[in-house]
Amino acid sequence: MTSAKDLAKPPKQAVNGLLLLNKPSGLTSNRALQVVKRLLNAKKAGHTGSLDPSATGMLPLCFGEATKVCAYLLNADKTYRVTARLGTATDTGDADGKPIATAEVPGLSADDWNSILQSFVGDSMQVPPMYSALKKDGRRLYKLARKGETVDREPRPITVHAIALLEVAASRLVFRVSCSKGTYVRTLVEDIARRAGTVAHTARLHRETVGRFRSEDMLDLAAVEALAEDNQAALRERLLAPDVALLDFPSVDLDERDAQRFSEGQPVQLADGPGTGLARVYGLKHQFLGVGELHDNGQLAPRRVFQVPAKNPVDS
Repeated sequence: MTSAKDLAKPPKQAVNGLLLLNKPSGLTSNRALQVVKRLLNAKKAGHTGSLDPSATGMLPLCFGEATKVCAYLLNADKTYRVTARLGTATDTGDADGKPIATAEVPGLSADDWNSILQSFVGDSMQVPPMYSALKKDGRRLYKLARKGETVDREPRPITVHAIALLEVAASRLVFRVSCSKGTYVRTLVEDIARRAGTVAHTARLHRETVGRFRSEDMLDLAAVEALAEDNQAALRERLLAPDVALLDFPSVDLDERDAQRFSEGQPVQLADGPGTGLARVYGLKHQFLGVGELHDNGQLAPRRVFQVPAKNPVDS
């Protein structure tokens, strides 16, 4: 039965686009998503690349048709500003955990620390932490860890693209790291400390970028709330078009006939395609149609079809 309270609520609307939230500390990624979803009165929403509750920074929130790009954003490289506290290790690897070990902080120079950091650039295998959402035999690792259990974890390949020392003073080490998906910065901090002959935990973690998204395009939660209170339409105008998340893909423009076929889930034959692999696909007036896969025989097969109004197109 529909209650009077439910009748008073405005109906959810079809909102399409991405919002780059500067997630505050103390809020789970899902809670942040639900807050913004309510402010937008959106029907459908999702997020990519969860941040720990204590972490801050870029959390791409996807609404409506933009939820279809979530899977592609999960594979994006990310950049973090990391503050490590040397000399103390915690059970969770961050400031929320309980101290489990202490060690003297070596009196290394900035050049020494920089050399250690640079030794982590490149491909390597990383053992995920127990306090993570990964599963072992169907059980979340962090749930096992809370019970005091430790299980073997398979190392996973990661890539550190670049790492730069920003500050080192006493027990405080600050650096910026650009890394591949699946990289646990908490574990990276512990490994860096171990190589320096001490222990450490991540005191602060701020995600600056996800893929090609820029930190200056982020909105603080307070700004989102202020925009929604003043004018919900103004908040929706701040959403990015879904195809902004896919600018690393080449683009393909279709004529009216092929655009119709593609939108109906049928492959189309191109006279001249931009190689092979995934591509952004557009129809008339540069309307974004979805993601297609190019084959070496010139065929373009639909992979994700979008129903996005033809407005706010991005450059191809």
